[in-house]
Amino acid sequence: MDNGWDTPRLREDMQLRLVEGGPIDYAYRTDKSVEHVTVANDASGVLGYLWASDEDDAAGWVERPAVLADASNSGGYWLRKLREAKALGLPPSQALAKLAESRPGGRIGGIVPGSRSRADSVAALEAEARKGWEPPTSPAPRRRGGR
Repeated sequence: MDNGWDTPRLREDMQLRLVEGGPIDYAYRTDKSVEHVTVANDASGVLGYLWASDEDDAAGWVERPAVLADASNSGGYWLRKLREAKALGLPPSQALAKLAESRPGGRIGGIVPGSRSRADSVAALEAEARKGWEPPTSPAPRRRGGR
């Protein structure tokens, strides 16, 4: 029986190929110590941390799991701003300084004045972000309607 699923399009080998011209970005990993700043908003408090390492030309975002929805939305904004700073040719530490001057506010949050600090690694910063949060021990309850 032909159910419509056996088509050449579904048998095609989908190989991903790296192409030139993608966005200019800082490296997103480092095992070195990092500078970081705290991002917070009035509704959720600390959303996460922007970090930078000039040694590895790396920068990124660590979100707090306790405020996941707001942290994810905020992270997207700040990662775009990091990408813009990289396109301007700024080293990661200068990008943090430039971003500290901006005040988007609202749910996106802003960089907490005076929060610039150092962490031994991104992993240490991630551990800091998880403080006060425990993963759920059971699945989330189902909503009415079976969704």
